[in-house]
Amino acid sequence: MMKTNYTLVTEFILLGLADTLELQIILFVLFSVIYTLTVCGNVGMILLIMADSRLHTPMYFFLANLSFVDICCTSNITPKMLVDLLSEKKTISFAGCFLQLYFFIALATTECILFGLMAYDRYVAICNPLLYPLVMTKTVCLKMAAGAFAAGLLNSMVNTSYVSSLPFCSSNVIQHFFCDSPPLFKLSCSDTRLNESIISTFAGVNMVGTLLVTLTSYCYILFSIFRMHSGEGRHKAFSTCVSHLTAIILFYSSAIYTYLRPSSSYTLGKDKVASVFYTVVIPMLNPLIYSLRNKEVKRALWNVIIRKRIPSFL
Repeated sequence: MMKTNYTLVTEFILLGLADTLELQIILFVLFSVIYTLTVCGNVGMILLIMADSRLHTPMYFFLANLSFVDICCTSNITPKMLVDLLSEKKTISFAGCFLQLYFFIALATTECILFGLMAYDRYVAICNPLLYPLVMTKTVCLKMAAGAFAAGLLNSMVNTSYVSSLPFCSSNVIQHFFCDSPPLFKLSCSDTRLNESIISTFAGVNMVGTLLVTLTSYCYILFSIFRMHSGEGRHKAFSTCVSHLTAIILFYSSAIYTYLRPSSSYTLGKDKVASVFYTVVIPMLNPLIYSLRNKEVKRALWNVIIRKRIPSFL
């Protein structure tokens, strides 16, 4: 048999989002603003939940965890993307690439599970309000959140090991702005069909499984809301659920488009847009979605503002 000499890849080149300097500067300014808003919004949400005792409930506990995951997820990708937009040498080391991939998969998996947990929390609160204090105890919520993070880290370990074990020989140019599985598969000089099938299976079980839990919970929730006699209670429950469903639809639609479709339909431009949406834009939108449609969060924010203003007038 003929032996093929492979060149060992020690670093990758990220092509990024733009080819021209003018567009790179525009995107740098845009994404810098988005990243700043994302970090400030999610940190603000966490601090607000910690500061107001009325928000010390399971729903806001999971929301604080979601904000933490969003901060970590965007910080794993956006700073490097911003540096590359203004750099001529857009390289990332082999280890750095797969470290970025590891944390991205871990955080994305955790976010999916948190969405499912938040849906289950709303299901118990609305459909079984008398059992809610007994079911969603502090200990149970802590175990659920810890399980979400543990599942994310374990799932990412398996997925990343499958991708990093591939031989990369023909090219080290990644047609993307961060290290992700689909563009890395394109660089491998081996048959990746088995690896892609395994990773698609893991992604499918995670995304479809948590989505089914979420949608099933909301089917029961909507049925219970329509049976409510109190118009005020119906409006409050529906408003909370709408904000949650909005965040879920935005996240899952872009993620499913990217990871649960045939690799033959992979297109550079559309996949970059979808990736920007769920890695950069959605983490910024989550705190806005949950705060603008939530009277309790707006009330807590107003109370903090009032407390800060009072001393200034004394």
